[in-house]
Amino acid sequence: MAGEALLAGYERSLPQVYGYLVTRVGSAAVAEDLTSETFLAGVTAIQAGTLREPNVAWLIGVARHKLVDHWRRQEREQRRLMAVADLTDDADDPWDVRLEVAHAHAVLAELGAHHRSALVLRYLDGLSVPEVATALERTVGATEQLLVRARRTFRVAYEQADEAAPASTLADATDPEGGPR
Repeated sequence: MAGEALLAGYERSLPQVYGYLVTRVGSAAVAEDLTSETFLAGVTAIQAGTLREPNVAWLIGVARHKLVDHWRRQEREQRRLMAVADLTDDADDPWDVRLEVAHAHAVLAELGAHHRSALVLRYLDGLSVPEVATALERTVGATEQLLVRARRTFRVAYEQADEAAPASTLADATDPEGGPR
């Protein structure tokens, strides 16, 4: 019986819930994800016995909360990535480049685990150097040195990947003999 109620509510409400979300996020994929999260909340509420049949108003209310949660996650991620971009704390390291978010993620994923852990704990999670040292079971001095090496490695990998992108595009446009296609 509950399954039939949910199915009827789904068919009736899907266009309105999806329409509400897609106009606010501007991305069909994100709207689809948030819509599915909204209806999953309906299933959970029915199974818990707190909702007999989902109606459009209730689902739009849930969708609104899912949308706010999405924006908060997006904002947190943006702040964390900007923290990684702000690797210029040291006066002897004057690297003034704004990092492109997806590119920074890719470079960070390619770093060794020890460098990635140190950078994530320090700049994404916002831990102090002593807190990072405790988390990594290192001394503060060793952690400071690790962070210096990790920032340097990140910067070099970021710049190399940035320089390699146009070269690979150029290589794709030539045949193996070196001439244009």
